[in-house]
Amino acid sequence: MTKPTITIVGLGPIGASIGLALKKSGGDFEIVGHDKEPTAANKARKLGAVDSTSWNLISATEKADLVVLAIPISSIRGTMEAMAPDLKQGCLIIDTCSVKRPVLEWADELLPETVSFVGGNPIVNLTELEPGQSGTDLANEDLFKNKLFCLCPSIRTSPESVQLAADLTATLGAQTYFLDADEHDGLVAGVEHLPLALSAALLNTVTQTPGWREMRKVAGDTFMRASDLSESGADALREISLSNADNMVRWIDDAIRKLYELRNAVRESDEEYLTQMFDEVLESRTQWLADKARGFAGEDLPKNPETPSYWKSLFGVGGGFRRRRGEEQEADKKKRTR
Repeated sequence: MTKPTITIVGLGPIGASIGLALKKSGGDFEIVGHDKEPTAANKARKLGAVDSTSWNLISATEKADLVVLAIPISSIRGTMEAMAPDLKQGCLIIDTCSVKRPVLEWADELLPETVSFVGGNPIVNLTELEPGQSGTDLANEDLFKNKLFCLCPSIRTSPESVQLAADLTATLGAQTYFLDADEHDGLVAGVEHLPLALSAALLNTVTQTPGWREMRKVAGDTFMRASDLSESGADALREISLSNADNMVRWIDDAIRKLYELRNAVRESDEEYLTQMFDEVLESRTQWLADKARGFAGEDLPKNPETPSYWKSLFGVGGGFRRRRGEEQEADKKKRTR
């Protein structure tokens, strides 16, 4: 019986790392990779993240039992639209974008009812890996280990598909974190998208002044860290801003108010305010790093099973996925003919 197929669309650091982590798990499945950049596809194949690659999106996804969209949000809608007519009945699709509400809306609009969709967002830090590297070179089989992986199921997603998505995150070594899409986007706007906006504002402020030619010579580590937008292209930054606009506006307004408070304290030499503010923010960051290091233990997060049973029944035994899906499809067919 043919092995079940997992297709990863987008073989950058996230997609290639998913492939490596799946390979490490030792499941009985075939991993197909697709990337519009031949260099990324070749690197992923040489790394062993995928068993094969296909330059054609339809060829890569039409036989897949599970499709992972590890691509920027600017490419999601077009990709869904292109592959939708040829997707296999019973296929599960997961994405990895940092904005969830529009992605779920596109999935409900474009994907056939015969497939399931679960929105995903792995909370990882690529800067923890090798400095100076980028793209597929950053792929690591342990990238998701002990990290949170947010899941936002569509309202029409079956419980079995939701469980399969959770089992996937557990197989990657991550901790599953279920969220409503609106809640997810509101939270992420403050800690992922606002920092991008502030970095862009910082760069726009200093690089567009007449003094930039001299300023750039004394720009050191602080400026480097505060202005780092290297992993995000202009298209992705634009789409993130517009696709989460209401939350972005709210967080930017809050940041503006805080900047005005800081501005006034500096202008008035308010030492008490500045000392208290810097003490509080440094303490908050220290506590966050400590909580993050222990995996937010004791907080309201589900505990992943040591052996994801549903995943094992579908992908751990040759032909399991095909057999189980075939049974589900046959049952659906009988219901429709009654």
